[in-house]
Amino acid sequence: MTTEHVDAVVVGSGFGGSVAAYRLAEAGRSVVLLERGQKYAPGSFPRSPAELGRAFWDPAEGLYGMFDVWSFKGCDSVVSSGLGGGSLIYANVLLRKDERWFVNDTMDGGYEPWPVSRADLDPHYDQVEKMMGATPYPLDQAAYADTPKTHAMQDAAAELGLHWALPPLAVSFAPEAGAAPGLNLPIAEPAYGNLHGKPRRTCRLCGECDIGCNDGAKNSLDHNYLSAAKFHGADLRTSCDVKAIRPRPTGGYEVDYVTYETTPVEGDGRGPRKARDLPVRTITCDRLILGAGTYGTTYLLLKSARDFPGLSPALGSRFCGNGDLLTFLLRSRDRDRVRPLDASRGPVITSAIRLPDELDGHPGAGRGAYIEDGGYPAFVDWIIQPFDLGDQIDRAVKFLWGRFTEFFSGAPDTNLSKEIADLIGDGALAVSSLPLLGMGRDTPDGRLSLKDGRLTADWTSETSTAHFERLRSTMQGIADVLGADYADNPMWFRKRVITVHPLGGAPMGRDPLEGVCNAFGEVFGFPGLYIADGAAMPGPVGPNPSLTIAALADRMATRILEGESRPVDTGAGPARGAGSPDGAGGKAYGPSEGTRGGVPVQGRGGESGTLAGAGGTPPEGPGRTSLSFTEEMKGFVTYGTSDPRAGELDDRRERFSFRLTITADDVHRFLEEPEHTARAEGWVDAPGHGGRRPVQRGWFNLFAPGGAEDRRLMKYRLHFADDQGRHRTLTGRKNVLHGPPTRIWPDTSTLYVRILDGHVEEGGDEEAEVLAAGVLQIKLTDFARQLTTFRTSGPGGPLALVSFGRFFAGELWEVYGPDLD
Repeated sequence: MTTEHVDAVVVGSGFGGSVAAYRLAEAGRSVVLLERGQKYAPGSFPRSPAELGRAFWDPAEGLYGMFDVWSFKGCDSVVSSGLGGGSLIYANVLLRKDERWFVNDTMDGGYEPWPVSRADLDPHYDQVEKMMGATPYPLDQAAYADTPKTHAMQDAAAELGLHWALPPLAVSFAPEAGAAPGLNLPIAEPAYGNLHGKPRRTCRLCGECDIGCNDGAKNSLDHNYLSAAKFHGADLRTSCDVKAIRPRPTGGYEVDYVTYETTPVEGDGRGPRKARDLPVRTITCDRLILGAGTYGTTYLLLKSARDFPGLSPALGSRFCGNGDLLTFLLRSRDRDRVRPLDASRGPVITSAIRLPDELDGHPGAGRGAYIEDGGYPAFVDWIIQPFDLGDQIDRAVKFLWGRFTEFFSGAPDTNLSKEIADLIGDGALAVSSLPLLGMGRDTPDGRLSLKDGRLTADWTSETSTAHFERLRSTMQGIADVLGADYADNPMWFRKRVITVHPLGGAPMGRDPLEGVCNAFGEVFGFPGLYIADGAAMPGPVGPNPSLTIAALADRMATRILEGESRPVDTGAGPARGAGSPDGAGGKAYGPSEGTRGGVPVQGRGGESGTLAGAGGTPPEGPGRTSLSFTEEMKGFVTYGTSDPRAGELDDRRERFSFRLTITADDVHRFLEEPEHTARAEGWVDAPGHGGRRPVQRGWFNLFAPGGAEDRRLMKYRLHFADDQGRHRTLTGRKNVLHGPPTRIWPDTSTLYVRILDGHVEEGGDEEAEVLAAGVLQIKLTDFARQLTTFRTSGPGGPLALVSFGRFFAGELWEVYGPDLD
């Protein structure tokens, strides 16, 4: 049987999968997107009790709806199933991750930076916001000014001295760009059309965002990225559930999936057929992009782990719920009158209060967070109002007593309209109540794993107690300002939370011990396998994570397309690897070109043709094999001295360390070149320069000529910037000198370093100002760990590793071996 083959298979259609499918299809690649859920055109989202009762996901029971509800130790979670993924039921917020929050807390009270920064993502944030039509809630427009909950949040923030803002929302308030906002107006379609072929109308403030927008006002992914992907030729397949993935012996990947029969069986009245013994189909691809969500992607990798030997031990780690916390304000009053909050009027979220982080320069503030107003559909008011039991009983007694006394009166009132109106009540509880949605930097210490073939999570709120208590305390303050009663989520008495933002499970890292994938989402050890969803997050985003997931996917797609467009190096011209004038961090391969709607353009975001991003590895050209390993060194430097040995021993010394991923993009060229130059990426950690700082450009030379036949040098040159933005250069040497074999370990493990002012190129050290000097060493335990980090990518990987080992041993023999003359 002939197996179908395409350039790329994308699993899942959420914020990662949709962006990836569009970018690759737009560039002319053959793309198949597999989505387990169904399509939902405007007007097709469930509303009746019968429809909502079947709007859940459990194929084994014949349920193929949107809402997939999970229950784990410490938390419950709701995610989505459908074409458009989480965008179908999220609350539209597109906030960028705060610039200083790209860190994880460490056990010693410090911080470790993410492998990707805000500067890396900003150009991709721009692109996603534009594509999704991000715009703040138009509170200043007459049609939208009457939104009580928005004004109430603004008042509370002002009273408490907190920052309040209208975040960008993926909602159409105006019929087209530049037009005036208005309620329920026809929306003009983009040039790529809409895959549903149904008319859309602007937001009418119905509060139904989280159960699917039947007006099409919500700019969910099916109305933009997926429609554009289909326009450019992507094959979007719904009701297709991926069951297994594995590498192909000849390169690329195989994907097994089943197709659900989601239409009801005619005549039986019991709904769709339960998923039993469905035929498995297989599709192969050169690139496999996993965007099935934190749970779906992690589950697939865990389930398929046997087929991926050497997969990072970090698989399953760094799970968290993005600090999600749901609470309620009830019976808000102003001067003994009901204060309307009208949670059912407006989009679900209209505004956000930001709690500062100590990283923002607020010592003792704790971890940053956001609090946003919540909302719900108007029909939920009928569910909420009966919970006002005291008032309801009082009204019922009055009504019955009135009917009793009327019965014995001589002139009974035959018009009961007023009495029935009083019995129903004024809806005070519903109109004066408001959900509050909190989120922020909780602790990503949970772990996802398989138990009896099922996904399970080991997570607890206890390690994030300070975060949750800060949220609850601030929410209580908001309640006090608004004269409302504060109520926790009913699950909180067991310290359980409900999260709609699960993250982690296959986190990015700088090496395979730290993460499953690199900063561009490519899985370590498995070229062409990418993670493009919340599973790749190494920690909480803080604000709503959707925009950050989409921006990372856009950055990933840019890297993939740039790699494909780089010219093949035939060796006819000068070498252009790291260490050359056009080396790492510069335009090593020249600007890449792709197409945007058929028009040639350069790559986006300033990353075209660069080796940007810590932990990133550029794709190999045909026939090229890369090799990388990770090295960590620690020691001391002293400021004000230029002698490394003196700096190591000075009483004023300060600790200094770095962790680098060393990559030779072409192992054979690396071994042949006399300087043996590779690129170095990672970070330096220096309290005197503001803590942990990313390496902006870096070079490493292994056994470079040292001026004598029996002398070799291991050289390091790292460009970075301190916390004030001032340029600095670390230059270091390991002196490998002729001597007895007992000198091998101290010589190869001792690095003499100087810190120079400015970004100093090779040959400019003599003129540069020396700011500090000292000695760094690699510990034996760290060296043992380093040996486990060697990875190759490309054809002939094992042989390339053997060649590298022979070269390393041969150079040591040349220096330390006996003189046989």
